[in-house]
Parts: sequence; C-alpha cells; structure tokens
Amino acid sequence: MTRDIIKVQYPTLDHTESVANISIEKTVVTPANGITIEEAFSNKNNSLFIVIDNESEANSTMTVKAGDAYPNSMLGDIVIELATGISAIQIQDLSRFEKTDGSIDLDFAEDFSGTLYAVAKWAGVRPVEEV
Repeated sequence: MTRDIIKVQYPTLDHTESVANISIEKTVVTPANGITIEEAFSNKNNSLFIVIDNESEANSTMTVKAGDAYPNSMLGDIVIELATGISAIQIQDLSRFEKTDGSIDLDFAEDFSGTLYAVAKWAGVRPVEEV
C-alpha cells in the first residue's frame, strides 16, 4: 500500500504571543491508500488532534494502526467509528501508535468519503530574539 502523506499543521503566534492562528489545509482521503501523518508525535506533548470530515451519508470507520517504536504497540490497532460530519480525535497513548520515524498510520473503511487534517501546538520554549 502506498500511503498518502500529510504533515502536522502548527499555529503561528501573533506578535503579542497571546493568540495563535492556523490556516488549515485539508487532505482528501483516498481510502485505498490510507494516510501517514509525518512526525505526528515529535512534540510528545499530547496536543495532536486529527480532524476528520466524514462526508459519507452513513457512519464509517478509521483504524489507528499500532506502531513499532515501543512495546506498548502490542496492544494493537484501534478502530474508531466516525459519525457523519466532523470528528476531532486526540491520540492519548502515543507509544501505542508511534512508528520509529515518529509518524502514525491511519486506514479508512472503503465507504469513507471526506477530508482530514492534523494540528498540534508547539512544545518547549522558543529562543529569545536579540533586540
């Protein structure tokens, strides 16, 4: 299977550092390909959200594939029901799904039709700019 690859989208803080904004780019899901989210867990801060717009007339499913980076992956894949409309999924147990390259794989039921995007917040402190 050749997976479609997307990247996590991160917010840009305004000059006051009080407001963050993300200009979202959606990816159309091709169920036969599945999706890989590159560097999905690079932050290790549980802020990853996968937002899915199920445009099908009926509920569908998405499978979050078990990773290969940690022993916790032995818990296996998990299938999530996607209601028609928009769902936001937060992955809480990173080690179960993370691959050695930091990505995550998602598979979709054949009847799925829709889009998705992944967003997260930056972790850590940004370097101080010299004045």
